[in-house]
Amino acid sequence: MNSSTEKIAISLLGVWKIFSDNSTQVMEAVKKDALSKKQALEKYNAVIGVADVSLDIYDGEVFCVMGLSGSGKSTLVRHINRLLEPTAGKILINGIDVLSLGTKALQEFRNKNIGMVFQNFALLPHRSVLDNIAMPLEIRGMNKNKRLAIAEKTLEIVELKGWGNKYAHELSGGMQQRVGLARALGADPEVLLMDEPFSALDPLIRRQLQDEFMELSAKMKKTTVFITHDLDEAVRIGNRIAIMRDGEIVQVGIPEEIVLNPIDNYVAEFVAGITRLKIIFANTVMRPVAHYIRDNGAIPSDAKRMDVNTSLSDLVQESIRRDSPIVILDHNRAEVGVITRKELLSTVLEHTEMS
Repeated sequence: MNSSTEKIAISLLGVWKIFSDNSTQVMEAVKKDALSKKQALEKYNAVIGVADVSLDIYDGEVFCVMGLSGSGKSTLVRHINRLLEPTAGKILINGIDVLSLGTKALQEFRNKNIGMVFQNFALLPHRSVLDNIAMPLEIRGMNKNKRLAIAEKTLEIVELKGWGNKYAHELSGGMQQRVGLARALGADPEVLLMDEPFSALDPLIRRQLQDEFMELSAKMKKTTVFITHDLDEAVRIGNRIAIMRDGEIVQVGIPEEIVLNPIDNYVAEFVAGITRLKIIFANTVMRPVAHYIRDNGAIPSDAKRMDVNTSLSDLVQESIRRDSPIVILDHNRAEVGVITRKELLSTVLEHTEMS
């Protein structure tokens, strides 16, 4: 995502959430004396849920928020659709000031503009799969035939065709989560909020749903805020990642930035165990074509051409197949860099030692 050209879908400006009977006074004291979360609890018996968070989330991107339990990530996402009221701050969704909406207007805005997928599926047991998916459309007053037709179509998108007349207890956990996602997508919202949607599932099912979600996301281009405590999941799914600690945003960046350039020891510990092979790309390790020619002469005629977004893993696989260097092409198919097998091996060894 290029911040200079992308449309901003969600803006959070100075958002605070203090859980306390005197939240505003506590917030001012926290700001004035720079109190930590622990100090606020000890001095005021108050919990800092979110501390002065400002974020811009771009239209169509999958923005992952991650952190340890108690870091504030789930609290933060619940402010976007005002399931929680902030102590202070401003929240804009496609230019609409969410905090200015009255009760009825907020309910309508949620129903039409925001879809939410929960960790615990939140399916109604007395409704069939189709009726669960169609529920947001029913709330809008859409006639039964039309809403069930949309539900059927959405069921196909999440690969559950033929399961519409079943009930939640007849489905596996992975299937129930697909229904939860279908319910959110069927209402065609502008924004998806997903709070650890796959964390309760077995690893194999979880990875399968991650893959399916990534395919859906690429097709539907829904602005998505995805909450997770799993860095591997965030790296696989997210266009950008925000790391939270004690209610604060510690670092925001693309996965490659977060892993290669952690801002402090807290983030460094998060990324220490993750493989770099899938998140380092050609544009990071290549050297300019002119430098290669200066040092080595002409580029061999049998050199393989690969895209700047090719992962380190794929580059290594290609270098195994041939001895010649790899020429890197930009989005206009111009030759912008060269990578040799020796340089690839050095990069792999360097980042293996880092991890």
